[in-house]
Amino acid sequence: MSIPAVARSTHYLSIPSSTRYLEDVRRFVAHHAQQASFPDAAVEQFKIAVDEACTNVIKHAYKGESAHQIDISVVVEPDRFTIRIQDEGVSFVPSEYREPDLMAIAKQRRKGGFGVHIMRRLMDQVEYLKHGPINEVRLTKYRPLNGKA
Repeated sequence: MSIPAVARSTHYLSIPSSTRYLEDVRRFVAHHAQQASFPDAAVEQFKIAVDEACTNVIKHAYKGESAHQIDISVVVEPDRFTIRIQDEGVSFVPSEYREPDLMAIAKQRRKGGFGVHIMRRLMDQVEYLKHGPINEVRLTKYRPLNGKA
């Protein structure tokens, strides 16, 4: 099979920095992934990855303060699906990130600390960019040539 004929399009959503809006984000991303003919398994991966990314912004960049805004955009291209999450909070520094020791965390029965790890496992590419005061995380999944994601 070849890549489906999908025109390039961009869709936008802005939410307050509160976990109560995460369902809206998941629904927004799922809708556009389904419209772009991604399979159900890929749609679920997008939902989990965007939820993790937005939760990290809420908890870490904005320190749980709900008075801020998070901008989400979905860019659909013939060969890929990219979710961009932008904020103006405290920047994530990828070079300071260390992969979690899954066994140690399990033994301690500790919750959390898996967001970046999960995003990297589910997506083909995870990028962290800085544009002046704006932080951006880009989550990209490429469409395989056989049409199955």
